[in-house]
Amino acid sequence: MDWQTSEDTVPSAPVTEADARLLLGRPPVTGAWRDGDPVGERRFAAFGAFATEGGGRLPGFRLAYETWGELNAAGDNAVLVLHALTGDSHLRGPAGPGHPTAGWWDDIVGPGGPIDTDRWFVVAPNMLGGCQGSTGPASIAPDGYEWAARFPYVTIRDQVAAQALLADTLGIGTWAAVIGGSMGGMHALEWAVGHADRVQRVGILSAPPVNTADQIALNSVQLAAIQVDPRFQNGQYYDSGDGDGPHRGLALARRMALLNYRSPTELNQRFQRSWQSGVSPLGHGGRFAVESYLDFHGNKFTRRFDANSYIRLVEAMNSHDVGRDRGGVEEALRSVTATALVVGIDTDRLFPIDGQHRIARSIPRTLDGERAVVLTSDFGHDGFLIETAAVGAHLRRLLDA
Repeated sequence: MDWQTSEDTVPSAPVTEADARLLLGRPPVTGAWRDGDPVGERRFAAFGAFATEGGGRLPGFRLAYETWGELNAAGDNAVLVLHALTGDSHLRGPAGPGHPTAGWWDDIVGPGGPIDTDRWFVVAPNMLGGCQGSTGPASIAPDGYEWAARFPYVTIRDQVAAQALLADTLGIGTWAAVIGGSMGGMHALEWAVGHADRVQRVGILSAPPVNTADQIALNSVQLAAIQVDPRFQNGQYYDSGDGDGPHRGLALARRMALLNYRSPTELNQRFQRSWQSGVSPLGHGGRFAVESYLDFHGNKFTRRFDANSYIRLVEAMNSHDVGRDRGGVEEALRSVTATALVVGIDTDRLFPIDGQHRIARSIPRTLDGERAVVLTSDFGHDGFLIETAAVGAHLRRLLDA
């Protein structure tokens, strides 16, 4: 549930007047990429009927994805990189037509980088249910209208099943590595357990073995913020005009989520009790700088995401339990045959480090024994996106293993 966009991979900072000017004008009814928009660097793969774990059905679907590097003749140099809740397939490259933000892992993926595209063929899909090119609630259903709230409930396992179909289409029988952080780490873990014969190495960054009651509770208030917005209209908002979509509820959900992604240390150090302007917030109508910061990022988010998609993806996160119907977490993790790297952040209050240690204890072969690598960072959960030098060094170890 991290931010996972290029501008969010830097430390927090007060909002400037130039920042505020970026949000002039009415927000779109949805920030989803839609057919007819510039394609950018996306590619698309189409598939037939798909049945979900929950009994839902899609008569067909597509996944948007991007690639870097070349698949070798043996087909054994493919690396799958999986994004988090609000990320997309745009791992690297500039912002531009079709891509509202620059690549979110430019410092990690590229020629000579920790995931070296001169050596590896890197594939990054937008997950099923997402809103940046893959089939999701903002996509058009067979009846000619958006799926909206009719889009079926999907689980982490459903999303990984869709990714496995993409691998088949690309001719990739076995991944040299599957790597993901946060929600992407849930996918990576599910790959290592549910498709053990197709994963040689796995990198699990800032992800838990199971979404806990505490995490589900935090998610529930975000979804309620969207659903109580009168402009949500039970998910049927796509025919509304700019400024008449559920942007207030979506922005509030984002503000709530941001508080879980960064640490108290960072927020206190960056903002202290500073004011956003010369007008006092102490009864005179002014605002504290941290309030304006949350508002800015919440409002900016509505210009690149879809409210219905946010709901379906958060619900998918809530489904995450790698031990479900497998004899429990430990039993499931003992089935992993890949060499594993497990990384956590010491200040992560969304997915605390004990979850990563639990994963490391039960996977038979990890780089660091029964303890996860613990990175020290002031940035909380999003440390795996910001501390790129440390994360990159550990990913090099994994890929050289």
